[in-house]
Amino acid sequence: MMTALDPKAVLENAARRTPAPLARRVRGLSDRALAWLFITPTIALLLAINIFPLLWTIRLSFTNYRANRPNAAVLGVGIDNYVSVLTDPDVWAAMQATAHFLFWTILLQTLLGFMLAYLIDRRFRGHGFWTTVILIPMMLSPAVVGNFWAFLYQPQIGLFNYAVAFFTGIPPSSFEMIGSVKLAPWSIIIVDTWMWTPYVMLICLAGLRSIPEYIYEAAEVDRASKWRQFWSITLPMALPFIMLAVLFRGIENFKMFDMVNLLTSGGPGSTTELASITLKREAFEKWRTGYSSAFAIILFVTVFGLANIYVKALNRVKNR
Repeated sequence: MMTALDPKAVLENAARRTPAPLARRVRGLSDRALAWLFITPTIALLLAINIFPLLWTIRLSFTNYRANRPNAAVLGVGIDNYVSVLTDPDVWAAMQATAHFLFWTILLQTLLGFMLAYLIDRRFRGHGFWTTVILIPMMLSPAVVGNFWAFLYQPQIGLFNYAVAFFTGIPPSSFEMIGSVKLAPWSIIIVDTWMWTPYVMLICLAGLRSIPEYIYEAAEVDRASKWRQFWSITLPMALPFIMLAVLFRGIENFKMFDMVNLLTSGGPGSTTELASITLKREAFEKWRTGYSSAFAIILFVTVFGLANIYVKALNRVKNR
């Protein structure tokens, strides 16, 4: 029969087995030294995974290196790669497509997510069940979602066209979402909104649930209407959470790749070719590693700079 181990006995046994020189060295360490001893492996891991690849990418961005020709001579080209990226019309077209995708997905996800959170916060009968149902899309893999919606968008057999035809009377085979230059950008916006609106809803719901009830009770004593309570209490106090959701979705959608790549592959033409897809083509189809490294650094600086500005605005809202 196994007996439970006494933690005190285990520690005492470990202390007895510790070599005397090591024990003296450990006893001589300060609290600060012990803290550094524990966090050093984590810092080393972060340097190896994050910092070193970033520094290596910066180095490659100033060269003409090509990954498919590792033995070729590597020459320094200065800032030529950065100038080429910033003057490339294809890059600007990709950035424009990314901006269009970002604006509409963030707008729709924020509005729909907050509306759903506001409704669920009313705690109606069965709200727990409907919350679980609404969360299903964000639990799926982007690869699954891309393939699933590619099937739904098929003009002959896809359910999406038949649903549109049911409500509008338009023949199902008269339009093609992912094959139309005008409709393809909206096809990826619809899918991303369907998938990630529940994520925004969760953050907004956390903000709504954090508002103390006594504030609403005081407002009712002052005979404030529901509309006034919404504009004067609910929305201002939930605003930091809404802004946080916008920040998270903005960063994620700026680097969106997998779902769009599987759904449209950037087509038709380059209509839905986001910046991440252009980066992938330059790096792994054209093998312009130095050029793509410069492009990646520009994207990183853009996201980092915009996120810092946004976080400062978010802190001002929180400190009001």
